[in-house]
Amino acid sequence: MKRVFTVLFLCASIFQSSAQTIEDSLFIRKIFDEVLTKGECYEVLRGLCKDIGPRLTGMQGAYDAVDYMKAVMEKQGFDKVELQEVSIPRWVRGDVEKASFTSKGKTTDLRICALGGTIATEKNGVSASVVEVFSLAEIKDKDVKDKIVFFNRPIDPKPIYTFAAYGGCVDQRYAGASEAAKYGAKAVIVRSVTHLDDDFPHTGSMGYDSLYPKIPAVAVSTKGANLLSKALKKDADLQLTYMINSKILPDTTSHNVIGEIKGKKANSYIITGGHLDAWDNGEGAHDDGAGCVHSIEAVRLLKVLGYQPNHNLRAVMFMNEENGLRGGKEYADQAKKKNEKHLAAIESDRGGFTPRGFYIDFDDSVIKKLLRFKELLEPYGLHIFQKGGSGADISPMKDDGVMLIGFVPDSQRYFDFHHAESDTFDKINKRELELGAGAIAALIYLLDKYSDEIFEDVNTQ
Repeated sequence: MKRVFTVLFLCASIFQSSAQTIEDSLFIRKIFDEVLTKGECYEVLRGLCKDIGPRLTGMQGAYDAVDYMKAVMEKQGFDKVELQEVSIPRWVRGDVEKASFTSKGKTTDLRICALGGTIATEKNGVSASVVEVFSLAEIKDKDVKDKIVFFNRPIDPKPIYTFAAYGGCVDQRYAGASEAAKYGAKAVIVRSVTHLDDDFPHTGSMGYDSLYPKIPAVAVSTKGANLLSKALKKDADLQLTYMINSKILPDTTSHNVIGEIKGKKANSYIITGGHLDAWDNGEGAHDDGAGCVHSIEAVRLLKVLGYQPNHNLRAVMFMNEENGLRGGKEYADQAKKKNEKHLAAIESDRGGFTPRGFYIDFDDSVIKKLLRFKELLEPYGLHIFQKGGSGADISPMKDDGVMLIGFVPDSQRYFDFHHAESDTFDKINKRELELGAGAIAALIYLLDKYSDEIFEDVNTQ
């Protein structure tokens, strides 16, 4: 008899598990049907890019974007929309970005852009001979005193996941100026971090080491870098001149924008977010307008489909990821002060391309539990479900025991547009964008529904 009861119990468990799988599969199908037929994220992104455009922190566009996203979530019926004050840095590009080199009596123009955070050149620019290097370490073996250091290490084409290649060469952009200044250089010019051979210079954040003098730093397009490198091989004494008039201004204030759908548990949260600020030389469509509208749409989808969450669900638009991470830090600080219990935080900051899956930064035993969701998500092309990096804005929450998750779309085209004036709305594919929002909504649904099982052996906040 005992054996009969055991068999019946196992059969009941299998039946219950199968029924849950069917129920989850049907609901996830509803999510994707809804976003692909009635999705709103594409038009929300159109407004952010075309009506507002560039929105580096401190710019009027950034303030307008805060108001716009707040209005969007209020119109969509979020239960609560609030602004969270953030102290932000202010760096202004200026209206002069000119560069050229002269060799054997011939002058050739180059397309450049100031790196975020750089000081300006003198009024008449900076002019000097050029030393080409391919790494930070190489500088110490060169005579760079009173010269312009040209960092020309290209992005490695071999890694299939292109963010690995980006990480392999971005150090010359961020730390190149101080490393060159250590050995007496006058200025630096850095090859744009992109796989494309084009004439769009890509900006990005740079920093100064307080131990060394501050010198100007600019990015040059890949076509310009190739041209300069070729010219140096023929004339090592050519003269490079460039002029920028950027400014560093006192800190001011802006806001994170937080939209919330109430759950059954009063002080428990699952969040998804992107950064609202974007570099001032483009529209910030992929970086990171896509991540912002992914997040808003994911939460909205669950609401319109009538899902009643166990935990409060938030879409968070972080301010100042590009040149300070102040928004992410402020959100984490405020969550701790308010004793908010965050189970999971999802970040979308890799563009609006075809979704591939998720990287999870958390305990291995919990990641193994999440693998049960793979069969539910694989029909939508979501095959990546593994340990990995999450995102910059949610990283300050790591020490508080929050599961951090990075949304992973296809990465092959991301660095074509990253930090360049070509990052515009016309580079967005509507269907790919909608699929990304659906993928995040599906994961939030599963995390929320099965949170007790997922986190049963984990000490959260």
